Amino acid sequence: MDALKDLLRNALHEMGRGRYAEAVALLEPHAQVASNELQRYLGESLRRCGRVQDAIGPLMQALALKIDDVDAYLQLAFALQTLQMKAEAAECFRTVAALRPDSVMALAYQAHGDQQCARWSDFDDNLRALHAVIRAKPDDADDEFGVPFALATLPHEAADLLKVARLSTRFLSRGIAPLPPVKAVAKPKLRIGYLSSDFHAHATAALMVEVLEHRDRERFEVLLFSHGPDDGSALQQRIRAACERFIDVGDLDPAGIAARMRAEGVDIAVDLKGHTAGSRFTALAARPAPVQVAWLGFPGTCGADFIDYVIGDKIVTPLRDAPFYSERIAQLPRCYQPGDSTRRIEPTPRAELGLPDDAIVLLSANTVLKITPAVFDAWMTILHRLPQALLWQLSGGEQADAQLRAEAASRGIAPERLVFMPPLGMAEHWNRLAAADVALDTWPCNGHTTTSDALAAGVPVVTLRGDGFASRVAESLLVQAGLPELVCDTTEAYVEKVCALALASKPAIPAWIDSPAFARDLEALYERMWARAAAGQPPDALPAGG
Repeated sequence: MDALKDLLRNALHEMGRGRYAEAVALLEPHAQVASNELQRYLGESLRRCGRVQDAIGPLMQALALKIDDVDAYLQLAFALQTLQMKAEAAECFRTVAALRPDSVMALAYQAHGDQQCARWSDFDDNLRALHAVIRAKPDDADDEFGVPFALATLPHEAADLLKVARLSTRFLSRGIAPLPPVKAVAKPKLRIGYLSSDFHAHATAALMVEVLEHRDRERFEVLLFSHGPDDGSALQQRIRAACERFIDVGDLDPAGIAARMRAEGVDIAVDLKGHTAGSRFTALAARPAPVQVAWLGFPGTCGADFIDYVIGDKIVTPLRDAPFYSERIAQLPRCYQPGDSTRRIEPTPRAELGLPDDAIVLLSANTVLKITPAVFDAWMTILHRLPQALLWQLSGGEQADAQLRAEAASRGIAPERLVFMPPLGMAEHWNRLAAADVALDTWPCNGHTTTSDALAAGVPVVTLRGDGFASRVAESLLVQAGLPELVCDTTEAYVEKVCALALASKPAIPAWIDSPAFARDLEALYERMWARAAAGQPPDALPAGG
């Protein structure tokens, strides 16, 4: 028994450091042991190191040994999602909600799981239950992860997202001790440390790389702290070359990452993940840097008292929304989202994409989980109005695609008018987008990178203005691109705008990306943050142009 306890303790230690292959090496020789914890740890570690199919057996064994093991159900759900068995994953989440009806985490995952497979029969009930448990939760609770990303993609109140973010951050950062304080002092050159798992062939790297290439090397030194894969891609090589140093912290836990950032003398630590998958933003709970910032990854507050600023703009983070952020709002004078003006689109012929040349192609490249019943109703209204149009949707897997076709049929639209695009690499995906006539945005969670990708491919995007960061990103991008007329205030106006655009010639999309100017704006914002800290002043709102 002591030997098993030691084994589990050692495996959990490796898992806490993100060393899942090492945990598998410890546990797999004992895979026949009838221990619920061992089987669950083994299943999770197998899943996290990419052996997803192998994870199913241990997780099922863990449940056979303890039928009400919530963590095993969650791990099984995550594995099934990866295997594109999203309906089965949703049933696992539903079981978790049945076992934990008062849990924010459980009800958030239940709603999120249904969205991923377009299962809308319980949409309203899921929302009501989730909102109720959030509001019943004590304001100072720290007992669970509340899945802020799930809430951000669903209709919600801003105060609820702040509450869930705070709950989740308190839970995730428990036990992380602060490092000895370090004071900001005036200096001629600042060292910026970016923390992310996305410095490879990923949307975040694609957005940032040109801005980093145009930074002021005399005044700023940039270090990338990466806890993501080394994929050897051209994009990874390019972003590494744009910075002074690339530091792999993948084997470190949050406290270890913080210690490394402190050892490297980071002045301003910028987390690029927030409450998104694979994040280690809680490294900043140890206060490795005098100034700490959230940017780009999560469309909302992190709910962290250890993050000083959130970078946005006047549209996504108006100062009137300050009560719903734990951070101080720092506004860029242009859209908060950067881009790469060197991107070149080589349009893929429609014939290669299975698209008729004479059809009106309405693009939806957002993931299925962002499609709510209200959004789909609007889209089906458009298809009724435009009989020559089809909906070109990013595939969510066979199950989700079949469910969307069934939902279309129930609204009187022939299922074959939905055409699904398979996942592709970034460059191939960008090239195929140019085949569309109009892009349909989602709400309450807009397309973010999805919107800028469509605009870069010359496809106009129609959006519905909403409340909160996630609901205003497309508006910010369209205003930056000189297309504010594509931002609508009502669903009816959205439908009318799409129909009018679809029947007109495709408008030219002005060039809107100016990475040298963006780099200067971002650097000016960092200098304002640092000046306050060096003067001994607490963080405060930094309005654009202020």
